[in-house]
Amino acid sequence: MSPSQRKRSSAFEDFPGQAETPVQVPSQAGPDTQAAAAAQVERIERLKPSQMLPDRFQPRRLLPASLRMAFFSGQMNCYKAATDWLAVAQKDAGYQAEIERLLAMGDSFTEHGQIKPITGSWVSLPDGRYIFLIETGERRFWAACLQAVKEKRVEEPLLRVEAITRPTRQRQVLENRHAELPSAVGQACEVASLIMAELGKLPDAGLADEYDYFRQARSQRMPVGLWERITPIMQLTRPRMVQLLSILNLPSPLLELADRYRLAERVLRPILQMTPSHWEHMLKLSIQNALTSDDVAEIAQPGSKGTTSRSERAAAAALEPGRVAVSGLRRFANAINTLDEVSQSQAIDEAADVLVSTGEAEGMMNLLGELGQVVEARLSRR
Repeated sequence: MSPSQRKRSSAFEDFPGQAETPVQVPSQAGPDTQAAAAAQVERIERLKPSQMLPDRFQPRRLLPASLRMAFFSGQMNCYKAATDWLAVAQKDAGYQAEIERLLAMGDSFTEHGQIKPITGSWVSLPDGRYIFLIETGERRFWAACLQAVKEKRVEEPLLRVEAITRPTRQRQVLENRHAELPSAVGQACEVASLIMAELGKLPDAGLADEYDYFRQARSQRMPVGLWERITPIMQLTRPRMVQLLSILNLPSPLLELADRYRLAERVLRPILQMTPSHWEHMLKLSIQNALTSDDVAEIAQPGSKGTTSRSERAAAAALEPGRVAVSGLRRFANAINTLDEVSQSQAIDEAADVLVSTGEAEGMMNLLGELGQVVEARLSRR
């Protein structure tokens, strides 16, 4: 049988040919409904995405900030959110990268089935309905929704879920770190969420900004032994976790930006040492130019001696585009000087191919010629 003739399994069927009965959740609450929900404890069932809801205060955020309020308030369903998310991603490389990872996961469901179930518990809504609140597996949830929208499916997919009696923030964080290491912002939220969980402080559903919940961890008094209980979960030292918490000093729009482009904590650290008025500029500069922590630290270094403060000099330096170009040139020079003669020739060939393919070759030749003349003038004065 040729590959084209082979029967493909369902996108969300873990064992083709072994059918399971989908869970039918009553639309109205009552004693029977509550008993039915309780009966799902630690059983593998199947649910449609429309019968499920991600945890709004999950430390690793997936849905863009511009869509979160409408989705979590019930103004749009998961498929409308997925549709809008795909549209937003067409204009933003950060969102596009996440979309591609989730769609790849959806493709793996088609090829291999859903291996791990989504875990969560049944909770009641204000209108009396019950919904399956996701504890772990939000990525699998959105992968299903995005794939359904992309392929324009009429019927909803079915996802394997496991209802558990006691969802915990600790399990959620462990799942996140096992599946894919979150961004620095995501890890900061993980540390904060574990602190709040240890202190028994639950999120307030009335908070308009989820980051405000995580920021509360910075003002809490830490009881004896708290850090020791968190360390095995995060697998980080206490000083490292404190460094991560400092990231939450950034305003929410900048946290969203840093999270979307997965800026490392070592890049965010020198940015936070600058004056807040220049945080946004430096974040965008770091993203646009793929700056390393050394680059940012160099740009943020004080300039010439004078009466201005260190933060003012650092802010002024950050506003100089030439500093970024020079830093990049220095990195190139340092890297190519470490290569042997053959590797240097190969690197030069590849650089030439890139410049020609992007249409920048002629302009770059003129600039390099001018640079060469300036360097010769400097050397002649030695």
